[in-house]
Formats: sequence, structure tokens, C-alpha cells
Amino acid sequence: MNSTEQVAKGHGFGTLPVFLAAISTILGAVMFLRFGWAVGNQGVWGALIVVLIGHMITIPTALAISEIATNRKVEGGGEYFIISRSFGTNIGASIGIALYISQAISVAFYLIAFAQAFQGLAPAIQSHLGMKFDPRMFSLPMAIILSWVVIKWGASMAVYMLYTVILILAISLGLFFMGGNWNWGNLKQSFNGIPKGNSWAYVFAVCFPAFTGMTAGVGLSGDLKNPRRSIPLGTMMAVLAGAGVYILIILKLGMNASPADLANDELIMAKIAVWGPIIPIGLAAATLSSAIGSLLIAPRTMQALAADKVFPSQKINNILSQGVGKENEPLKATYVTVGIALVVIVLGDVNVVAKIVSQFFMVTYGALCMISVLEHFAASPSYRPSFRSRWWVSLIGAIGCFTMMFMMEILAALVAISVMFLIYLSVRRNNREGRGIAIIFKGALYQMIRRLQVWLQKNRSQISGTDWRPSFIAISDKTFERIAAFNLLNWIAHRHGFGTYFHYIKGMLTKESKDQSVQDVERVIKLTNAANAGVYASSIISPSFTTAVAQIIQVPGVSGMDNNGLILEFPRDDIKNEEILNQLRTGVKMALGSEFNVCVMRSSEYNCGYKSSIHLWLTRQQLCNANLMILLAYIIMGHPDWHNSEISVYAAMPDREMETQKTFLADLIHRGRIPISSSNVQVLPFPTTTSYEALVHQYSSEADLVIVGFTPQQF
Repeated sequence: MNSTEQVAKGHGFGTLPVFLAAISTILGAVMFLRFGWAVGNQGVWGALIVVLIGHMITIPTALAISEIATNRKVEGGGEYFIISRSFGTNIGASIGIALYISQAISVAFYLIAFAQAFQGLAPAIQSHLGMKFDPRMFSLPMAIILSWVVIKWGASMAVYMLYTVILILAISLGLFFMGGNWNWGNLKQSFNGIPKGNSWAYVFAVCFPAFTGMTAGVGLSGDLKNPRRSIPLGTMMAVLAGAGVYILIILKLGMNASPADLANDELIMAKIAVWGPIIPIGLAAATLSSAIGSLLIAPRTMQALAADKVFPSQKINNILSQGVGKENEPLKATYVTVGIALVVIVLGDVNVVAKIVSQFFMVTYGALCMISVLEHFAASPSYRPSFRSRWWVSLIGAIGCFTMMFMMEILAALVAISVMFLIYLSVRRNNREGRGIAIIFKGALYQMIRRLQVWLQKNRSQISGTDWRPSFIAISDKTFERIAAFNLLNWIAHRHGFGTYFHYIKGMLTKESKDQSVQDVERVIKLTNAANAGVYASSIISPSFTTAVAQIIQVPGVSGMDNNGLILEFPRDDIKNEEILNQLRTGVKMALGSEFNVCVMRSSEYNCGYKSSIHLWLTRQQLCNANLMILLAYIIMGHPDWHNSEISVYAAMPDREMETQKTFLADLIHRGRIPISSSNVQVLPFPTTTSYEALVHQYSSEADLVIVGFTPQQF
């Protein structure tokens, strides 16, 4: 085996360390210090609901993690690795950095709670040292000791320490359950909490860190021999074991103490246990085990982030991604984590820190559940987990996470989400090639659109005039020289319709021409981005323009609805170019034969000028086009480029029909609810001494866009 393989394999742990890391973090400080307080404030039933809701969030998350972990190779970085490889580095980093911060703060949280185990020494400290008891007397030295152990001996020694503290934890819980009584009738004294106690949402926020430890084992993913087996098995065992212990503790507390005593005595469990001192000892063991678990996980998350070049400085990424020894121990990342933990210990309060930790964990868990939901709906062939959850279970977990975030504290939830959004923008700025937010919904939307298109085709009905909307295609081989056809398609497809733009490449389909078409489509997509256009870009390779038009008018609409319009374009200066005219004639003939509406645009350097006036011209022979022309003018006017424009309608009619046709047009505009003033509708006598074109020029020479109808014969 070479050194690279050894680094990738890490320590080669089995399932037991995953279970121990998770259960030791679950059965931690909150269980000893805040479960009695929770029962005192909310009563037995309120506390049980806290446990129930907490597990409605954590169990779906555990199942989601187990599912995703059995689908792909899980390497170092735990939850961050899962998120980043599912959503991409940019999104994964924004969640991963927040996750790392919560993990680093958790180290401080557990050590602050560790110091509470020594409150019984407060009188002795006061009398012998003349100092008031300060939890930092114990939390800071222990932070330094634990850091030294982890830095000196790495994960192996920390795991051996977990065995010891788990044994102490088991003994303390055993002696607690053996003390007091199991008189179920006593529960009625604790059905309700103290009067005017803390709200249920506040109690939930303080207690939620008790449920977050279930992902602790995932952080060891890079050190596991078989993470696809160990993560699901160890995580679910820990979650179920923790839930059972929590329910028994709440019932035991309710049977043996009044709500007032429970709310006011942090170490009420010591008065119930067979041997009281075992509870502070168990608290110390539980908090130490949780701190060890967090201290193992947080540096590995940071190391994985740095390995993906997430941080803005390449030098910082290189330093933090470095590992030591064949196990790739994240030494530099551990130093940073210890520094953050020490700062929080000096400044932090246990309840405040608990609420901060809860918010960031909630976001992480919600994201993991959403990954599972979207992967289910995406139906990707590459998603083949050996362990399967249910999409609705993951959805319950995701909804629960985001709902509880705002129930706990709206401001804190908004801050947590804002922090992650700012992190995302920062990472996105430094890694523009990475996948963005759009990738989250891509697979699920693809499946939804696919099913919707099939449904629409199976249930299609004849489209009436009132239901008509444009679904136009445009084609041009001069995309990067003239953008008239693209602009017209953009204006038509802005809001009311759909547009597909084809860049035409003349020639046979070969690897070279296909590669060229891919590059050209990317250029067109950049053009659509620059113009903020809602147009789908594509290309077509064909031996001639005629065959290209024949192909695209037979292609189903990308939107799921049949295409019903074609846009062709030619420059004004090429009006006598016979080759271009023949292409137009053939294209129009094929489109009309396919019952398409046709727009032929004569472009110029004027490029529609100030986009303030649209003139429509009709003759007696072109009244069949009036509906389409007026509707297209109205649709174009809805584009932001034309927001200050107005429509004028001109109809050149024989003298005897002028009044009749004016009434017809006014009624047409009224029934169509088109915003055209009656003063902007003019019926002119059909020219006799001058040509029709001269009349158009006389009235519309300064118009920005002139729409003239034509019949196949006139064309």
C-alpha cells in the first residue's frame, strides 16, 4: 500500500467509534443541566414534546445522512463532504463554514457545561482561596488539557478516552435510575410546569443541542474502514438509544421532584440518584466526551474545506489542509479550533451559546434533509444508495428544521441565514466556476418538467384564440454580427411566451462542427445573460439554411408546448440579394405549410432607436393578420426595453370602407383589451397616386418599429 492510500484510509475505525462519538455527544451537558429545568418549566408532557419534536428533526436527518452516505464514497469532512459533493463546493462551503463554526463553538459549550460539575466546590474555593467561584477556573484548563491530548496523540487517544467516559456516563445514569422511585402516580404532580415559566420555544432552543450529537460520528468519515456501513448503523443506534434514555430521564424526574425544584436546581438529578456525587462526575464525563467528539470533528471539517480551496487565501488553504502522519491528522486546523473555543469560553454564557449552536445546526440538518428530498425526486441514475429513507420523512425533517429556527428566535434565525448567504456570496466570488444555487433544484425540476410535458401532451386540447400565446423560434447564421432576430425573439418571449434561438452553422455534422456549435451556444448564452433574456439558446448544424429551417420547425417546443411561430431576418442593404431572398421565400413557405405564424424582420443599424413608438400597418388584404399584429405589438410593449412606448395603428382602405373598417379596428382593440388610444388609430384612403410603401414612409419614417402585414401571395 502506498502512502496516498494510507492517508485516504485514515485510522480504519469500525462502527463502534461512530456510535460512541454520537451517543457521547447526545448524552451530554444538556441532559444533566437542562432536562430537569425543562420539565420544571413545561411539565412532563411539554418536555416529552421537546424530545418528540427534536427527534422528528434529528431522525429524518440521521436517515438522510445514512442514505446519502451509502450512495457515494464519503471521505474526510463528514457532513460538509456530503453537502458539497451533492450541491457543489459553493453551496457546500457556505453551509460547511457555518457547520464548522457551530462545531468549534460546541467545544466551548461543552467545556462551559463541564465547569458546572464543580459548583459544589464553590464554598471551599471561597473559604480557602478567597475567590468567588468562576466556571472558567475549570473550563479553560480542561480546554488546554484536551487540546494537548488531541494534538499530541490524535484521534486514536481521543477514541480511547471516549471508552472511559462512556463507562462513567453509563454508571452515573444507572445509579440515577436506581435512585428515587418509579411511582407512575407521582407524574400528576409534574404534568404542568411552574406558573409563568419560560416559553416552550425557548426551552426547545436551549435543549436542542442535546439532539445534535447524532451526526458526530459522520465527522470521522475519513477515518472509517467502511463508512457506507458504519455511518448508518452507528448513527441510527445512537439516535434510538439517546431517545430512549431521554424519555426515561424525563419520566424519572417527573416522578421524584416538584416543578419548582426541577426549575431551580440544575443538579436535581444528584438528589434523586442512589449516590449523589456520581451525577457531577457523570456530568463531567458527559461534557468531556462531547467536547472530545466536537474537538475531533471540527478540525476535520475545516481541513476538508481548505482542501476544496474554499477560503479566499491560497496560503491559508494550503496551511489548513495539511495533515500530519499517515492518518492525515488536521493539526493546523486543530490549533484554530482550540483558539475559537478558548475565546468563546472566556466570553460565553451556556444558554446563549446553546441558542447559537442550535441555529447553525438547524440550518445544516435542514439542508441535509432537503438533499435527500431532492435526490428522491431527481431520480438520477447515479443515486443508488444501499440504504433508503422515504422522501416524506426527509421533508418532515426539513420543514421541522426551518420552522423551529423561526419559532426559537426570528432574529437569530435571520442572522444565521444571512451569515450563510454572505459566506455563499464570498465563496461564489472566489470560485465562479463552481456550481451555484441553481444546481440544488436542477434534478428535481427536470423530473417535474418531464412529467408535466408528458401530461400536457396526453391531455392537450385545441387551443382557442383567447388561450393563444407565442412559442416562437428564431434562426440566424449571423448571430454575432446582427442581433435583430435575437432581440425580436427576446421581446416576444419576455413574459407572455417562450422563445428558442437557433444559431445556424452551415456544414455536415462532424466532431469538429459539433465542438464548434458547443462553443457558439456558450457565446449565445452569454448574450442572453447580458441582455437578461428569457430565451433558450441552441444551435443547429445543417448542409443548407433551408434544411435547417425544415428541421427546427419540426422540433417540439422546449417549453412543453408546440412551437407556433418562426422569426427570420435579413439586413435592409441585402434586399436585392437573390440568395437571401430565396432562403426567406423557402423558409416562409415551409413555416406557413406547417401552420406557423411568420415574422420576417428587415434589420438596420438603427436597431429600433429609442424604442418609444410601434406602428402597425394594415390593408384590406391583410386584415386576417390584424389580431396577431396587434397582439404581438402589445406583447413587445410589455418588455422593459419598450416600457415607455405607445402603439399606433394605420389602415389603408378604399374610401367606401374607411368608416366600416375604423369601427372594426376599434372593436378589435376593445375586445382584445389592448392599450391603444382611439386617437392612435387612423384609417387612411388607399393610395392611388402614390405607392403603399411611400405612404408607410410618410407616416412612419421616424417610428422605432414598423409592423407591416403580408399575405403569402404578397410576399
